[in-house]
Amino acid sequence: MIVTTAQLFKLAYGKYAIGAYNINNAEQAMGLFRGCVESKAPFIIQISKGARKYTDKRMLEAIIRSASEIFPEAVFAVHLDHGDEETCYDCIKSGFYSSVMIDASHDPFDKNVAITKRVVDAAHAKGISVEAELGMLGGVEEDIKVEEGNACLTDPAEAEQFVKKTGCDSLACAIGTSHGAFKFKGRQSLHFDVMEKIKARLPGFPLVMHGSSSVPKDEVDRINAAGGKIKDSMGVDPKEYLPAAKLGVTKVNIDTDGRLVWTRVHREFFRDKPGEFDFRPPGKVFMDEYTKFIASRNVLLGSAGQLDEVRAKLKK
Repeated sequence: MIVTTAQLFKLAYGKYAIGAYNINNAEQAMGLFRGCVESKAPFIIQISKGARKYTDKRMLEAIIRSASEIFPEAVFAVHLDHGDEETCYDCIKSGFYSSVMIDASHDPFDKNVAITKRVVDAAHAKGISVEAELGMLGGVEEDIKVEEGNACLTDPAEAEQFVKKTGCDSLACAIGTSHGAFKFKGRQSLHFDVMEKIKARLPGFPLVMHGSSSVPKDEVDRINAAGGKIKDSMGVDPKEYLPAAKLGVTKVNIDTDGRLVWTRVHREFFRDKPGEFDFRPPGKVFMDEYTKFIASRNVLLGSAGQLDEVRAKLKK
């Protein structure tokens, strides 16, 4: 069942975070749905600009519709991740998306406000929610690249002003995370002090944490043992998900970890079976492994076990 992002945020706020998972193909979709149904968690499917171009946006939308029929007990929203203004309008017109993200965080404050306000006006006219971003995360994700020296934390006072001026429904904040697999050095942590200040200025307002993959060391080690060359990677401590949720972080984006699971499965499979050429056997292994990964993340987000209550409240 596809629901609005706003509905999920209202139910989760201050108690747990909704996992927002990027998908690109049928195998990821199957693992995601299975993992969320098995862990009884509501979730958000994220579709990026790159995912919409990977095959064709209609193909990915059809996969999601089919998965919804295969798993009728699933409760989820569909979200455009890191959209520019043109892509946001295309998704709004499609009628398929529960929400869109307009990312004008690289622009000056006033321009970011103006762009976001235009998207908000167009989206709200169709009953669609808008996520905006303020502050800049470092790192690389698809076509997004920000040097660490240019990354900057979200200013709480600016966040309050930005939300009031734009009317956006949720705000992606820069709180110390980065995109990609190389987030932290040493024992760096999330900036909970910034979250607390933003919550104080915007009580009850849903915040979003981007760049939230944990980059599990065992996954990286296994990839490297199977011929990979991923070094010095470190992600968010998943034990910090729930404390962040208590401070208003209602949506947690996880993409890189799913790619690591895919890479580990395929590297190990073809290393151990070099004569194999059928892509379906490793695909089946990946779906099983991704199912387990998704379920484990939902436990850490606090969303596992919430599905029955969510369904009951949505029917009222």
